[in-house]
Amino acid sequence: MEIAKVGDTVVLESERVGESDRAGVVTEVLDRADAPHYRVRWEDGHETTIFPTAGSLRVFPSKSRKAR
Repeated sequence: MEIAKVGDTVVLESERVGESDRAGVVTEVLDRADAPHYRVRWEDGHETTIFPTAGSLRVFPSKSRKAR
């Protein structure tokens, strides 16, 4: 699983048929060696902490990360 950084956009795949994937921006990395997790501000403005499972999260690096 790719590790996200603050500022990256993430897309969390829906676990239910008929529900859309959710996109948001990582605001904090709450790192544990065995299970990285993130504080994410979603498109609708609310924030949650997520513990993504393998394959459930797509990471799109922020523009500043791409420029490095």
